[in-house]
Order: sequence, then C-alpha cells, then structure tokens
Amino acid sequence: MAGMVHILLFDIDGTLVLTGGAGGRAMTRAFEDLFQIADAFRGIPMPGRTDLVILTDAAARAGIALDPPRLTHFRERYCTYLSDEILIGGPRKGVMPGVRPLLDALQHRGDVILALLTGNYESAARIKLEHFDLWRHFTGGAYGDEGPDRNALVPVALRRIAALNAPPAEPASVVVIGDTPLDIACARSAGARAIAVATGSHSVDERAACQPDAVLPDLADTTAFLRLLDEWAGDVALK
Repeated sequence: MAGMVHILLFDIDGTLVLTGGAGGRAMTRAFEDLFQIADAFRGIPMPGRTDLVILTDAAARAGIALDPPRLTHFRERYCTYLSDEILIGGPRKGVMPGVRPLLDALQHRGDVILALLTGNYESAARIKLEHFDLWRHFTGGAYGDEGPDRNALVPVALRRIAALNAPPAEPASVVVIGDTPLDIACARSAGARAIAVATGSHSVDERAACQPDAVLPDLADTTAFLRLLDEWAGDVALK
C-alpha cells in the first residue's frame, strides 16, 4: 500500500533502557518526604504499570487519600529525586542491546514514526531518556500522566501523533514494543500489533503465552526487526 506509515510505540523501562532502580528509589524518597512513610513501595509490582497506579496502590495500603494537589506534589518531588538517582551507576543500568542502532536505522526510514507508550509520567520519561540521549528520537506519545488505565494509552498516542500532521496510519501498522504482558495487552486492547522483547523481568516463554505478533530476545537484530515491518506492510497491502 503506497504511503503506508508504521507508528511504533516504544515502552521505556526494560525495553529501551534499565535505570538501575533509579525510579523505585526516587519514588520511595518522594513518598517518605510527603507522607512520612518509609519503603512505601515494597512488594508493590511496578513493571508495565503506570506511575499513577503504582502510587495509588502504595497510598491505599498506607490509608492515604490522593487529591489532585498531592498527586502533583508527588510527581514533582519524584522527578526532582529521579534527576539525582539516574546519575548513580551500578548493575542493571544502561541502554538495552541493539536499541541505538535500531533507532538510528528507523529514523532514516520515511515510513516510520517513532513515539512512546509508557507508564512513566511524561517528565520522568524525559529524564530517563535524556540521560541516555534517546529522547531526541521520539515524536511524542502517551504517558502515565493520562490516567491509571494503560490500555487507554494507544488511542491517546495516536491522537497526539495525528495532531502533528503525521500521515495517516492503517490500524494494523500501529506496533507496541514492550517487555511485559501488560504491554501486549495494551496493544491488543487497541487492535494494534505487539512485539514482545525478553529484556525485562519476564521470559520469552512468558511473553509468548500472551500471544504477541512477534517475540524477540532483545532488539539487537536490527535486520530482523525491519523485516517484520516490511512483512506486515505487505500483509496490509494485500488486504
């Protein structure tokens, strides 16, 4: 189909980068500052979930009501601490295998729009990706600021991209790339394709059980990734 555009919606944590626990440490510090409760996120699952849901779970367990001012104060305090914590080195921190060459290759294609779909607050997403010099690759997206339901984020991302006068995209050309079953569920809820990568806390088999359109061990094989896009473009053209 002539003029077909792929909209690629990338998750951040465990897909593009690992921050060495910077996000969790910053959240913990912010919560203790505001509510005088230490280690508030212990035992609360984080991968694949929005920052708002993670915060809501911690607050509910502590019996704290979250009104709009508290939500704003937490986000601001969290991002202040994240800017510090992201500078700390250590294991499990860095850009995931193949991400830089893949993003470079994708940016040279005229049929691709790179955007984000992440549970991170937008300001937190920017802090993380600017630290690794990746933010510049992306044209907007949808973030955890939008609300607790990650499954609602694909339409938000597409509306924002359309507002930038991007070429129209076929539904089957929207692809969510992530490392958790929740990323796959998010794609499925919007009728988008899903590429699962086994670079986070879930195995290849766990991701395959969620029936994504493709499962990759990581993003190191740029040729294989581009081949998938070309195959899917051919599928749409035949319909």
